[in-house]
Amino acid sequence: MSAFEQKEKNLNKLIDKLTNLSSTYSQSSYEAEKIKTEKNELLRHKSEIEKKNEELMREHRYLKEKIITLQNEVKKKTIIEDKFNQDIEELSQETENLVSEIDKWRM
Repeated sequence: MSAFEQKEKNLNKLIDKLTNLSSTYSQSSYEAEKIKTEKNELLRHKSEIEKKNEELMREHRYLKEKIITLQNEVKKKTIIEDKFNQDIEELSQETENLVSEIDKWRM
């Protein structure tokens, strides 16, 4: 279980306890209102955390896709570079053969 899930579980337990406290005990209206305020604050905090988590997950997916795209581009460029080097090597070999042939004709 992730830390976020554990915190959410603990927060939900606390909210349930606060709800039960406010309904089972005969408390002054000030204390009941204080508990309701704390409950609402906890719910707001939970909502903010969930929103931030969603944003982070969205950003994570975007960055993961970006990394994959960049890796593919690097792979393509590497293939192109390898082909280019191979072509240069073939041209070099062909040039050496031509120079050798020219030398034979000169003699």
